Amino acid sequence: MNRTRLNETLADLDTDGYLLDASQEDANQLYLSGFTGPDPFLTLYAGGEVHVLVSGLEYGRARTEAAADTVERHADYGYEYGGREERYDMYAAFVRDKGVESVSMPPRGPVGTADAMRERGVDVAVDGDDLLREVRAVKTDEEVDAIREAQRANEAAMRAAEELLASADVAGEDAPVDGDVEAGTLLLADGKPLTSERVAEEIEATLLRNGCALDETIVAGGAQAADPHDRGSGPLRANEAIIVDVFPRSKATKYNADMTRTFCVGEPPAALRKWYDLTERALVAALDAVEPGATGEDVHAAACEVYEDADEPTFRTDPETETGFIHSTGHGIGLDVHESPRLASGGGELEPGHVITVEPGLYDPDVGGVRIEDLVVVTDDGYENLTEYPIAFEV
Repeated sequence: MNRTRLNETLADLDTDGYLLDASQEDANQLYLSGFTGPDPFLTLYAGGEVHVLVSGLEYGRARTEAAADTVERHADYGYEYGGREERYDMYAAFVRDKGVESVSMPPRGPVGTADAMRERGVDVAVDGDDLLREVRAVKTDEEVDAIREAQRANEAAMRAAEELLASADVAGEDAPVDGDVEAGTLLLADGKPLTSERVAEEIEATLLRNGCALDETIVAGGAQAADPHDRGSGPLRANEAIIVDVFPRSKATKYNADMTRTFCVGEPPAALRKWYDLTERALVAALDAVEPGATGEDVHAAACEVYEDADEPTFRTDPETETGFIHSTGHGIGLDVHESPRLASGGGELEPGHVITVEPGLYDPDVGGVRIEDLVVVTDDGYENLTEYPIAFEV
């Protein structure tokens, strides 16, 4: 956690403190408390210090693991197994015990907690700007290292996926096929159809062996690849684009990584080859635009211009298009897979320490889909690419 940035950002609050009621699944809670509590618990930032309130079950672990100045348990406020109203009485007592009479809460904070605090005389303001999200956007060196480590696991998984695709056989013209798989294009692994699910399984198993977890891998081929968030299912085919998008989370640090590669087993059609070359150029153009002081909109525009110059539709030229470049160029990554900043129209200024994906792509169900994604950190004089995995279409 960047305490200096945290203190500077929250110093402008019109309230005495900042209150969170959430579990570790809330990235703001994990960031502020440093504690991996599976059940919701209370964290209060006030006067430059972080205070955590947990149940007796979590107290011992929280004292050891939480990045807090104080850790207290429910029993310290005479509560352990009471009802809802008694729990809220405890929350209010905890807040007042720190000299706090007014708190800010994030826009997605529990309404029940906010209302209960107000009923007990603690003023509550909604932090509509989600200031903790902006604090989290700028990473410390330690956070960048955690993301870099997750990215190495990501690349091991991508390598396993590519090797599985590269080792696949192509069924003969007389091979039995299911559904809409064309004869002579079905990919086989160990004599069985190679499916999106089989490749995803290889990815997820490799991630587990490398200390990461993921259960929503994208392995989408053919027309499925034309939907950027289609997870992919069923048999994979030769001579089509196969998008593999892996975004694992480290089990130890809870930081995420993200990378996409598009592969083709066999000979890609001319249209796909053109799209791939354009997307690689768009990636280079977008990366060249990344530097402190540039905006997310600048980076997005650089990618769009490559496509637009080639007469491919983008949201800039046609906001209602369903084909072409139909998403932003990238997003921040950290404790959440998607966080600030945005590389899109209206995206704000980039700062050193921002870790961002850069991922242009083209999509059309009649052709398929192509996306290439690298993960970079903005530096004082440009960027450092955290991605070491090669870019190649044909396996």
